[in-house]
Amino acid sequence: MTNTARIKQGLHPRNAHNLGYDFDLLTSHLPELTPFVINNPAQQKTINFTDSLAVKTLNRALLHAHYGITFWDIPAGYLCPPIPGRVDYIHYLADLLAEDNHNIIPTGKQITALDIGTGANLVYPLTGQHCYGWQFTGTDIDPISIKVAKQLILFNQLKIKLKLQKNQQHIFDGVVSDKDLFTFSMCNPPFHNSLEQAQQGTERKWKNLGKTPSNELNFGGQNAELWCEGGELAFISTMIEESKHVADQIIWFTSLVSKKEHLEALRKLLNKQGVKETKIIDMAQGQKVSRILAWSYFGAAERAEIFEQLA
Repeated sequence: MTNTARIKQGLHPRNAHNLGYDFDLLTSHLPELTPFVINNPAQQKTINFTDSLAVKTLNRALLHAHYGITFWDIPAGYLCPPIPGRVDYIHYLADLLAEDNHNIIPTGKQITALDIGTGANLVYPLTGQHCYGWQFTGTDIDPISIKVAKQLILFNQLKIKLKLQKNQQHIFDGVVSDKDLFTFSMCNPPFHNSLEQAQQGTERKWKNLGKTPSNELNFGGQNAELWCEGGELAFISTMIEESKHVADQIIWFTSLVSKKEHLEALRKLLNKQGVKETKIIDMAQGQKVSRILAWSYFGAAERAEIFEQLA
């Protein structure tokens, strides 16, 4: 029996974190993690997840041990995402692409990805490039996030492109040029529709952990990372409307959708846009169920032909 607590049931079968965190491995890669490792009541190794420095140090160790990232850091107050859940999105996207490629996951830099709202943490490009060799372009509306992400790319000697979205009202417009062609786009949209709602959500999380609510938002997170006017539904709706403008330049558009009740309205909007195919991919992670909404203006035969050309 392992002395390490499992993370969540239901992670993707290829997720490296299915069996929990191997703290012996992690501390061997990043000794700075050692002081944060404790035993839970079942005498399993873990960390105090209410300690933001412990969480950030755990992320540094995970990225070093499993994804070859020798340097990773984010400024105080910026979103520190849970690596296992983020990597799940990457693996499910690989399965989606395989459906158009004779059930073989396409790898290599010929597969081009657009990460909307890549953030200072740059987690999707860092993990996706390591797992599958895909070529990523990250966009963000925050100049500091772009600056920090550039430093991560430089320190780790990676080839990841970045674009600053100068118009906060737009998503694809202004960052996708006429010459661009992406295999897929991905996005973890702002969840809340106001700062107040984001704070209330954080308070609930602290109470669920049996702790006194803190002023910290999800162990960091700038406004644009956590909320936007209209919340998740408005953001994805804008994404769908703008996707029509670049319909020939992105084979699969995708986004995480946290609230299941948003799906009906989003489907109706997709039908109005004239997409040829829509998919909803469930991602069950413990008691939390999220999903990926994917849509394409290309038919199945057209996509298969494109992947034949990429091979």
